[in-house]
Amino acid sequence: MQPAMPPDKNGYLQALRRLYPTLAVVGLFSAAVNLLMLTGPLFMLQLYDRVMSSGSVATLQGLFLITVLAYFFLGVYDLLRNRMLSRAAYRLDKMAAPDGFDIWLRSGLTAHGTVARPLNDLATVRGFLSSPAMTGFFDMPWIPFYLTIVFFIHTWLGVLALAGAVVVTVLALANQFATKQRFAQAMGMDSAETYFTDQIHRNSNALIPLGMAHKLRGHWRTMHGAGLATGQTAGERTEIYAAFSKAFRPLLQSALLALGGYLALKQEISPGMIVATSIIAGRALAPVDQVIGQWRNVVRAREAHKRLKLSMAGSAAEVQRVELPDPEGKIFVRGLTKSAPGQAGRAERPPILQEVNFDLVPGDALGVIGPSASGKSSLARLLVGAWRADAGEIRLDSATLDQWAPEVLGRFIGYLPQTLELLAGTIRDNIVRFDPNAADEDLIAAAKLAGVHEMILKLPDGYNTHLEYGTPILSGGQTQRIGLARALYGMPKLVVLDEPNSNLDADGDEALSQAIARMREAGSTVVVMAHRPSAIAAVNKLMVLNDGRVVDFGNKSEVLRRATRPAPPSAAEAV
Repeated sequence: MQPAMPPDKNGYLQALRRLYPTLAVVGLFSAAVNLLMLTGPLFMLQLYDRVMSSGSVATLQGLFLITVLAYFFLGVYDLLRNRMLSRAAYRLDKMAAPDGFDIWLRSGLTAHGTVARPLNDLATVRGFLSSPAMTGFFDMPWIPFYLTIVFFIHTWLGVLALAGAVVVTVLALANQFATKQRFAQAMGMDSAETYFTDQIHRNSNALIPLGMAHKLRGHWRTMHGAGLATGQTAGERTEIYAAFSKAFRPLLQSALLALGGYLALKQEISPGMIVATSIIAGRALAPVDQVIGQWRNVVRAREAHKRLKLSMAGSAAEVQRVELPDPEGKIFVRGLTKSAPGQAGRAERPPILQEVNFDLVPGDALGVIGPSASGKSSLARLLVGAWRADAGEIRLDSATLDQWAPEVLGRFIGYLPQTLELLAGTIRDNIVRFDPNAADEDLIAAAKLAGVHEMILKLPDGYNTHLEYGTPILSGGQTQRIGLARALYGMPKLVVLDEPNSNLDADGDEALSQAIARMREAGSTVVVMAHRPSAIAAVNKLMVLNDGRVVDFGNKSEVLRRATRPAPPSAAEAV
């Protein structure tokens, strides 16, 4: 049995929790860095108050050596905390990305609209963890420490520094409230634009011949311009606050110098304290400037974190499944009902499949026919587990599909979808389903069964021919036949083919019929969603679908005879 994991867990949050010890060590290094940041002020204090008054060169040399050593360790600790943050980001991605990929892949089965993009969100969070904003957040808790030191030097200096810190904090909060909504709108527009452009790119071969390129470009420019303008507005607001904060810090330091000079004239502080106070106050406010300057990345990371908490909820939960014996290929379908994705429970639209019932035994080949939008492709997706039924059940050898682990079930299922796109890789990779341990004899057997072996050998590198993204080298018919070989790879017990001959010529039709006949002889169960009569030449059973309902089902000859039987005469005709 497979090991079970606790339910209701989020793989992303689990990965974050595993980083807590690392982040705690980063906090310790940040403490060391911030303590060593006092090296400069202390050196100035000793230089003006001790060395200048004593005139001791030896003291100056000793102080300088100590300062060099302190700055050396400052650089080492700063390097270590940055290195640990970058490696923490790497570990987060390494731990959470596999779950994110699985969720993204599964979301493509049913999503209609904006698909969750956990991998992109993980990249955003990963970039934030190793960004200057992250070290700024680690330095912020030390602001009270620096202000306390200034108070110890003189109360009025502390009050002025505290007032400056309040002003900078107000600027940061104002920036947050002024840009939050705009940044959220801009990111939503970016997501919608990405989805739209992906759709256009995938369907460009159908859209360009329709003369839609100019209109699509105009629509894209409208979407792109709106998102760009919204993001620009938010960015410009952040730039205003960042510029003001950056200008305010040296102004505050100058004010501290002026007040310090006044207090020195009154003999209330020493000259060295004047410079030390200015440096310490500047250091206290530096993290705020650092975070405001990175605010756009902070907002993006925060929104990505929220999306990951939702999209990866339950990603670490793994259902405990019994290892079932290999199926024989018996199919039992009872009361199968499915609404269009996103329409479940809505009364205004009927289900795309309603109360579908049928049984198949090993060696059966079922042809499913019917008009367009009758539910053929939906039935195909349900039979292979790509969709889940709203009601009813599908059983493979008495077990429902969800009782099988997906990786195990996939070995016994072959599926050729109506719309096929081969993946970037070699012809071999696509046929053997990217299994690095696939045997060559199984590869060639599948190719020969699909009647595509000779065609593959004529390609530039045969089975090792690379299919590069954006540079197709195969025709529609060749692509479909290689997809058929992938469906037949490993002699699966259930083979579902959705309009498998839509791009095939006469030779391809003949190869398809021979493949179906050989799969039947091997004891596999085959289901063919057919639009052309040649696709059902080798089937022994036939189902007629109309408006999602089974109109007729039985042996092919009987169904065809009933379909072609002349209608009985009406009463008027009988008279």
